[in-house]
Amino acid sequence: MATALKLKELSKKEERLAPGHRLCAGCAAPIIARQVLLAIDEPVIVAMATGCLEVGTTIYPYTAWRIPWIHNAFENAASTLSGIETMYRSLVKQGKMKERDIKFVAFGGDGGTYDIGIQALSGALERGHRLLYICYDNQAYMNTGIQRSGATPHGAWTTTSPAGKVIPGKPQYRKDLTPIVAAHGIPYVAQASPHRFRDLMQKARKGVAADGPAFINVLSSCNRGWRHPTDMTLEMSRLAADTCFWPLYEVEKQEWKLNYRPKEKLPIEEFLKPQGRFRHLFKEENRHIIEELQAEVDRRWEALLKRTGEA
Repeated sequence: MATALKLKELSKKEERLAPGHRLCAGCAAPIIARQVLLAIDEPVIVAMATGCLEVGTTIYPYTAWRIPWIHNAFENAASTLSGIETMYRSLVKQGKMKERDIKFVAFGGDGGTYDIGIQALSGALERGHRLLYICYDNQAYMNTGIQRSGATPHGAWTTTSPAGKVIPGKPQYRKDLTPIVAAHGIPYVAQASPHRFRDLMQKARKGVAADGPAFINVLSSCNRGWRHPTDMTLEMSRLAADTCFWPLYEVEKQEWKLNYRPKEKLPIEEFLKPQGRFRHLFKEENRHIIEELQAEVDRRWEALLKRTGEA
């Protein structure tokens, strides 16, 4: 029987990600990993793409993981976990291993998911492996020096989309990966945020219980790349949801459902203001980019409301 999603009960469970890792103060990635793993009561095997979460928790000869864990390359966490899941089913079929309710979970950042790893992810989803893929989306290649990725928002400063006289930050809009994954027709897809931990944890439980592949895209604030104080991690997640920049929803058996609708939809400026990566947008010559961002947020939000029947 699943443990209740109450803080008192969750606090009694053993942490599967140990303290003492070397991720930055205020990093959302370990918060997300802890919430996901605490939600799962069954044995878990984790595969991980190269990235902040991998590097910061496994600096040789140490590891913060208290569960079976494997790292391959930047682009193939989904392929690696597919192989592990297939091997397990084969060993059970051959009678070499007793059947157990083992859960298979992959973690990857936006670089290893939106960009470099999308081929491996798409293949795993199409083949129908029973696994849960978690993308912790910090919206750039943070581990290698804050380079822009397919998840980086329009107008954001990164080291490869610098705000200056030539360009005012990233010229392109961010890839909307969650609907792309949903288009694969897999049993469960969701978008979540660590500031609403019960929502994220319930989605993790649905993901590992799905009869086939599942995917959860989780916003993962990075104070180094986003340029905000370390104590604003969850506040940034809240602002992302309340401005509808990062809607919380799920697609279960192709049925779209909105999980959170703010009482008052805040303007996108409220999400941008605390972040140094958007500071240049508040100069008079760049304010049109804020208007463009607002229009795109509104367009995607209205499209989501129609899909979920909430319009």
